[in-house]
Amino acid sequence: MPIKPTLEQLHAVSEELGLDLGQEELALFNDLLKPTFRTYDRLNALPDYLPEVRYPRTPGHRPSPAENQHNAWYVLSPVRGAPAGALVGKTVALKDTICLAGVPMMNGSTTLEGYIPDVDATVVVRVLDAGGVILGKTNCEHFCLSAGSHTNPTGPTHNPYRRDHTSGGSSSGSAVVVACGEADMALGGDQGGSIRVPAAFCGIVGMKPTHGLAPYTGIMPIEMSLDHTGPMTRTVADNALLLEVIAGPDGLDPRQDAVSRPVDYLAALGLGAQGLRIGVLREGFGHPEANAGVEAKVRASAALLTRLGAIVEDVSVPMHALGPSLWLSIAAEGATEALMKGNVFGSGWRGLYVTSLRRAHAGWRARPHELSDSLKLLMLLGQYFSKHHSGRFYAKAQNISRALRAAYDEQLSRIDVLLMPTTPVTAPPIPPQDAPRALSIFRALGVLNNTSPFNVTGHPAISVPCGMSDGLPVGMMLVAKHHDEATLYRAAAAFEAALEWPKL
Repeated sequence: MPIKPTLEQLHAVSEELGLDLGQEELALFNDLLKPTFRTYDRLNALPDYLPEVRYPRTPGHRPSPAENQHNAWYVLSPVRGAPAGALVGKTVALKDTICLAGVPMMNGSTTLEGYIPDVDATVVVRVLDAGGVILGKTNCEHFCLSAGSHTNPTGPTHNPYRRDHTSGGSSSGSAVVVACGEADMALGGDQGGSIRVPAAFCGIVGMKPTHGLAPYTGIMPIEMSLDHTGPMTRTVADNALLLEVIAGPDGLDPRQDAVSRPVDYLAALGLGAQGLRIGVLREGFGHPEANAGVEAKVRASAALLTRLGAIVEDVSVPMHALGPSLWLSIAAEGATEALMKGNVFGSGWRGLYVTSLRRAHAGWRARPHELSDSLKLLMLLGQYFSKHHSGRFYAKAQNISRALRAAYDEQLSRIDVLLMPTTPVTAPPIPPQDAPRALSIFRALGVLNNTSPFNVTGHPAISVPCGMSDGLPVGMMLVAKHHDEATLYRAAAAFEAALEWPKL
């Protein structure tokens, strides 16, 4: 595309800005801008300053039905890492939001299909440097705006315990390939529960670390204050190992701060539950749609932790019920402005911009009818409040989020861990193709009551399988202070060792 605009393009831009410029004014400003366009020509001639891609790979292939019985994989493209390191002998799957250079990426949307990244995400480099083998990319939901597993245009991803039930989203494929043993580990993304929901529905361990602990560099975001990436595994030990590998600052992600450094999480695994102070969060139970079997399993899990020596009590954080409302205000306006109107990254932050992804994603404007209903709904909401209410609800929600964080922190100053169901229900059926659109949208957004508040506040939260209800897995969520993942792993490992769990 030429750098210098035509007068028609300049006129269209002036109309978008409401400047109401006449032809003489346009001609004047066009002449005044000519030296500026030469500056952009010089910038355009320079190469991007991108990290080096070091490990060989091929574009891979789309899996056959025999290779992909649950529709969990998007592309199979094995990439071998270093010959030595903490992950030697481990296979890892990547959610298809994560850039793997030279390998196709569509983030669950036809509008991005055909895009091939030219960089490796930081977490990819760290997995390969640690000796892991990346097997390929897993299907995810349409631009990750769904906690179900039915919005990917390649078809739904099926729950490994019951076909035609959701695997949860948006990290749907990552959860399934781990649950089925097709990969030892996977990386997911979580902006409202997208690691923890599929972990709960598929019976695996899913960690949303403290905001910024694991760098999001090279991963397609939704909203910078909500973006988290983290490990999904069959065991707590593997989860702690993978977080140790990927955590820590990379100098390229402004979500990170000086405290975002890993510790020896594996050392916490054998400490047991004796003396741990655990608060069962009253507001985490009793949601209108809550399944009695789910709540019973989670309360039984709290009782098991008591028998293991933990000090368990009921606690209350009334503001927890406000968390989903804060999340919705931030996610709707934030995603509309940054992800969609801002071409993935928006502006104003000092991080790595994947410029090829920015260009590719901009193509959605020519094909908006292909966007998912859940995304369209959030965009309508976000654009309305941004345009007609000056974005003040986004700003107000961000302000109040500090009060919500303080409310959790007040409880976490005297206890070690909060405990609640990850989701209020087990995996529901996938909406059939002829389902009412309202049902499909509800199934995309309707199970985030307990997960989304901790994206708003950035606390670390882990979902651990705690039993079955009517043949489907139930997840228990544990939450700790910022940067206290070690205590979560300590509690989760003690619980895991005492629970009889039917692995697939």
